[in-house]
Amino acid sequence: MEFEKFNEYLQIAIDKIVFFLPKIVLAGVILWLGFKIVKKLVELLGMALERTGFSETLRPFIKSTAGIVMKGAVLFAIASVIGADLTGLVAILAAAGFAVGMALQGSLGNFASGILILTLKPYKIGDWIQLEDKFGKVEQIGIFSTDVLTPGNKILIIPNSMITDSVVTNYSEKGMIRLELSVTMPYDESFPKVHQVITNALLKLPKVLKEPVPDIGIKTFDSHSIELLVRPYVVPNDYWSVIFESNKAIKSAFNANNIKVAYSEGVEMGSIGE
Repeated sequence: MEFEKFNEYLQIAIDKIVFFLPKIVLAGVILWLGFKIVKKLVELLGMALERTGFSETLRPFIKSTAGIVMKGAVLFAIASVIGADLTGLVAILAAAGFAVGMALQGSLGNFASGILILTLKPYKIGDWIQLEDKFGKVEQIGIFSTDVLTPGNKILIIPNSMITDSVVTNYSEKGMIRLELSVTMPYDESFPKVHQVITNALLKLPKVLKEPVPDIGIKTFDSHSIELLVRPYVVPNDYWSVIFESNKAIKSAFNANNIKVAYSEGVEMGSIGE
């Protein structure tokens, strides 16, 4: 009786081996060949992206994602060859994907914005940009955020979704940036004279661009003095140093030309110059 049962189990095992062995061999061949093809396709994709000048930051991510998707397709093909029921697995993966998507809504928004920035290239590393009241030099462009170095030597880590949802000013696009300096002059001083003094002082600075000429105009009339707006043009990388140099040069020029400033203590009536 036991011998008959042993023969029965042995026959079942042989039948199973005969049934599954060709499928297992075929699955092994598909796995080996499929992964080799995937590796070659990923290499070709990387070469194609490099030839088209695609972002260096985005290239590894695209290659990695494409490799994972294609390897997943190979594994699904193997499961189908073996005869596994994929309906339940697909449902589980779909539910897991939905749950992860809901949990990472903000991150996915930053990710999508990062793809747009790296693809459309509204700015690049080394550009000077302004986003609302944030101004600085782009140090790194990532998938989720952009690192900006401020003139005060602070790193701002700005989420990419904030950048794509706002107006970004790229000062490096035109190769120059306009400084905005505030200078005061007394009411009884001649504006044409002060205008010429400031212009001459700024044009002597090597880092101030000669063209376009610095803009100088009256901004407002204060209780003690006239406030001027002085706008010289510089190369973006010279932004911070030229601010100091310009203020120093204007102060020195005022001293040399005997141009006085008003102090806020007390009120004194005076004449208005030309």
